[in-house]
Amino acid sequence: MRARFGDRAPVLVETTLLRRRALDKLGELGAVSGWLFTDEALQQATAAPVAAHRATRLAALGVVVHDATCSIGTEVAALRGAGARVLGSDLDPVRLMMADHNLGPGAALCRADALHPVTRDAVVVVDPARRQAGQRRFNPADYRPGLSQLIDCYRGRDLVVKCAPGIDFDQVRRLGFDGEIEVTSYRGSVREACLWSAGLAEPGVRRRASVLDRGEQLADTEPGDCGVRPAGRWIVDPDGAVVRAGLVRQYGARHGLWQLDPDIAYLSGDRLPPGLRGFEVLERLEFDERRLRQELSRLDCGTLEILVRGLRVDPDALRRRLRPRGSQSLSVVLTRVGSGPAARATAYVCRPSR
Repeated sequence: MRARFGDRAPVLVETTLLRRRALDKLGELGAVSGWLFTDEALQQATAAPVAAHRATRLAALGVVVHDATCSIGTEVAALRGAGARVLGSDLDPVRLMMADHNLGPGAALCRADALHPVTRDAVVVVDPARRQAGQRRFNPADYRPGLSQLIDCYRGRDLVVKCAPGIDFDQVRRLGFDGEIEVTSYRGSVREACLWSAGLAEPGVRRRASVLDRGEQLADTEPGDCGVRPAGRWIVDPDGAVVRAGLVRQYGARHGLWQLDPDIAYLSGDRLPPGLRGFEVLERLEFDERRLRQELSRLDCGTLEILVRGLRVDPDALRRRLRPRGSQSLSVVLTRVGSGPAARATAYVCRPSR
């Protein structure tokens, strides 16, 4: 490469490698094998299914959408694919040139600072930078632009802000945000928390979980009459988006499940809802490593999955100490049941449904 391309070789190699990485993350947006990237831009770019989910919701509004931090054009591409009228802007001239190349003819792009609005009636979408020198920024004050600045700048306007999934919801409310917080998961991983200003949210909805793999959405306006009982035949570990959005009780009520403990996110039931992965309970015992090892040996356990909530247990370290050597694939669900002096560390030895 150096002999053929000289000083351009490093950039060409990096571009080729980034295009290969982009195929899995952004392939649904179109011919991304010909796109231009930087490593940071690709890391921050929204996965295509997540961007498409948001774009579909925005396109249904029938309004102009302004992506005020368009970077290399990922969100604009998804919005165009959903049929929305969209324009993009960014402060970085290099990212804008990349977006112009990536989006092709017809893309409406301009250079502008997200904190100096250049549109009036459009719905504004902002994806603040949350990385610097490859490191994630967890404090919303460290976003670029800062979250409080964005909320103040667009107060009274329709605004959508993409945030890190671990953002403190109470902190967001203290900044004066009174709309909907949507937590989205894809391929079993929580991808983002998205803020939808009050004018874009459904009436009464403050929290929503969207599980894209199953096309399932859940909001805090749904009934949460989920009881607390001992484990039935199945234990269910709700999707991370449901847990992060604080909608475990609503999820349990929807699927006819109950909680093992009011403060723990595990659910149980006598029937496994269609399409959900569950753990069929074989044995229940107070958590003691020696007893658990004996039980796993009796059940001929060889491959062991360990799930933990409410206890300080390192699953990998525990698996090494348990030394399973059999032929069966089993799961152990470890959790705390009860509170105060009555609290007990409990182990459920289970057979996973898949």
